[in-house]
Amino acid sequence: MKLPSRPQDKIIIALDVPDTDGALRLLDSLGETPALCKIGLELFTAEGPSVVKAIRSRGSAVFLDLKFHDIPNTVAHAVRSAAGLGVAMTTLHASGGPMMMEAAAKAASEEGGRDLLLLAVTVLTSMDTLQLASTGIDVDPEAQVLRLAGLAHQSGISGIVCSPKEIQSARASFGEGLRIVTPGVRPIWAAAGDQKRIMTPRDAVQAGADWLVIGRPITAADHPKEAYARVVAELA
Repeated sequence: MKLPSRPQDKIIIALDVPDTDGALRLLDSLGETPALCKIGLELFTAEGPSVVKAIRSRGSAVFLDLKFHDIPNTVAHAVRSAAGLGVAMTTLHASGGPMMMEAAAKAASEEGGRDLLLLAVTVLTSMDTLQLASTGIDVDPEAQVLRLAGLAHQSGISGIVCSPKEIQSARASFGEGLRIVTPGVRPIWAAAGDQKRIMTPRDAVQAGADWLVIGRPITAADHPKEAYARVVAELA
């Protein structure tokens, strides 16, 4: 997948709404068609593949964020299904291990999935050191992100999802060939919500992020079109 060239193409609009009608209304409220939209668990569980087709028909590419985490064969078949839907990006948990990620990478490289960017989710932005420790991982988030990013890289995965706080260290460790998608992006004028490791859009791009996932600061704003334009202006 080609890297974005315009500031607005760096923004992935998170369609965290319960149904297709809500997603389409949200797109209409932005005033222009986003280059990329994220469909996550809530929307895909409610509407299934039809919502992917609906968003693509509006001219936006789709980031299908389902965070696959299962045995290698199951994940490989899920990746093939995602490729068949024509999505641009999809996610799997790096903690699923090298066999799972290698099977996914092989599936993505096969006919029909060559343009699909696989992204390994490292540490969720809702996690901090205390949350990690409660799961038996006694390292700080940055160390765990780099560990999992290295595992993904060795397994043939082309990109990662990490918080803005780990962008610089990931970029320094793995170079420009690694695609980095970053949630946890909040303009100064927006509330942090339930994400702990956050950064402003401009700072995240300067740190080395390729794409920024932005939801509530735009989609829950009183005037989404103005909020979207404000973020684009900040990146420009």
